[in-house]
Amino acid sequence: MSAQTEIHAPSLPFPPGGNAGEETPRIVPVRRTGQWAAAVVVLLLLAGALVSVVRNDAFQWGVVGEYLTTDAVLRGLGLTLWLTALVMVLGFALGTLLAVFRLSGNRVLQAVSWGYIWLFRSTPILVQLLFWFNIGALYPQILGVDTVNLLSPITVAVIGLTLHEAAYAAEVVRGGILSVERGQLEAAQSLGLGPWRRLRRIVLPQAMRSIVPPAGNMLIGTLKGTSIVSIIAVQDLLYSVQLVYHRTYEVIPLLLVATLWYVAVTSLLSIGQYYVERHYARGTAGTR
Repeated sequence: MSAQTEIHAPSLPFPPGGNAGEETPRIVPVRRTGQWAAAVVVLLLLAGALVSVVRNDAFQWGVVGEYLTTDAVLRGLGLTLWLTALVMVLGFALGTLLAVFRLSGNRVLQAVSWGYIWLFRSTPILVQLLFWFNIGALYPQILGVDTVNLLSPITVAVIGLTLHEAAYAAEVVRGGILSVERGQLEAAQSLGLGPWRRLRRIVLPQAMRSIVPPAGNMLIGTLKGTSIVSIIAVQDLLYSVQLVYHRTYEVIPLLLVATLWYVAVTSLLSIGQYYVERHYARGTAGTR
């Protein structure tokens, strides 16, 4: 056979794996009739519920609009936002310290951190607030100052909520730190970085991918959880609307005022959480 001879593969008279005279099978999409029927039923139920809420005169939407932006309600909202921000900052600062103690090689620091987390996670927040509110029965004076004058209701709220949040923040931060690969720490040690510098420059920036989602949930939970301080007469959003409906007896519309503000702020925080999560997920499979 000469070098210029061309060899052609024989053409197949029918597709590989098939038989002569057979047609290629047609792909038919699965009909999800049950899913579409369920979706229609759910939408009808939601529409019916929405119409019943809007058209029900018992909700007194006119009263809701009247009190939604009153000075008393806005002052209560401002105090709620301030209390939420302060508690989250202080709680995560203390929680980070507790997490570092828990992960340290010192058995005493580990035991103290574990005991703190165990105690404050085992006690309801309402019990903690009432305990701090009545601390004057145990310690009438602290550093020569009357406890009644030293611990106002707002101070009690800050202390109680911060100590409670710190216990949960410690576990969130600890989980984030443990998610960082061991090789990163060994590389930082080989560069001669000290423990605190390793934590600040290497560990925490990488741990934020694991810390941000539960921290965002904690922030939203803290915002709603601040409503419990109304039990000790702190004039937050809920307590402010309670003062109004105790005077006007318009309970439902005033509760709706508080609900609408909580929903609005929580929605904004959820949007912010989404963008923060996307920022720290850059370069990973979690980027959206």
